[in-house]
Amino acid sequence: MSIAEQVTSLLAPLADAAQAARMSAYMRDQFAFHGIPTPARRAALKPLVASLKGAEAGLLLDAAAALWRAPQRECQYAAIDLLAAHVKRFDDAHIDALLALARQAAWWDTVDALAVLVGTVVRADKSQRQPRMDAAVRHADLWTRRIAMLHQLGWRADTDLARLFGYAGRLAHEEDFFIRKAIGWGLRDYAHHDPEAVRAFLVENDASLSALTRREAAKHLNMQQ
Repeated sequence: MSIAEQVTSLLAPLADAAQAARMSAYMRDQFAFHGIPTPARRAALKPLVASLKGAEAGLLLDAAAALWRAPQRECQYAAIDLLAAHVKRFDDAHIDALLALARQAAWWDTVDALAVLVGTVVRADKSQRQPRMDAAVRHADLWTRRIAMLHQLGWRADTDLARLFGYAGRLAHEEDFFIRKAIGWGLRDYAHHDPEAVRAFLVENDASLSALTRREAAKHLNMQQ
């Protein structure tokens, strides 16, 4: 059996119709679910994921693409777990494939998980790979732009501040909820490392940032200072 077939055969027996209905409702009924909680899904797949140590990046990406075509959302979550477990196998040659996954059956759940994955790949060689995010932030697809805005989450001192603030400024005019939320999230995350820099950015750009972005970014800041 292929990797994707092994994943689906391991997940199918764990299906719970009642839980599936609740999970689908939470995602606005956009996707079908098996109804498997994350801990149970990961436990069921752990031996398979571990057995793929050293697998070629192409094999892993092919498996993820196949899982993305499965109707149950847990299959996409399993694909992301598989890729994340072997993230060191990926380099700049694989960034486009990872971004392409984000544009399929796209919603915040898979996109945000892929943003972390892409960010990990980019961070491993920032000078060569971060320019790929410069292209992503200009992409026609909003989810690709969201990944660009979020790819530095958790980087703290490694954050390229010019890019963080530059991307925020570039996207500030957009009216989409998920873009405005992403700008605020990215800024709020960096504020844990350098609150003064974020505070100054918010003050300087108050007129151009949406109320949602400002609210998200300033959640842990005292803007009276």
